[in-house]
Amino acid sequence: MCLAVPGEVVELLEREGLPFAKVRFGGVLREVCLVYEPQARPGDFVLVHVGFAIGTIDREAAERTWKTLTEIGETAEYEKAADEVPG
Repeated sequence: MCLAVPGEVVELLEREGLPFAKVRFGGVLREVCLVYEPQARPGDFVLVHVGFAIGTIDREAAERTWKTLTEIGETAEYEKAADEVPG
């Protein structure tokens, strides 16, 4: 099954000439390649699959999707990582 997870772009980066971003998933930040969605900007929500942003969605759709993923247990990886971040 192909699963794309919604996240919020918080910072734009560049890695070896390619567009990247820091993307927030729940309380976790991950670097994501924007080569397929180079127009994404901070505040935008992107759908991410295997480290690549493959689409953009609005905030409401991202929130609904995250809620559904949480209900079916697909956000545990992000929740565990957020718990492990020293605070």
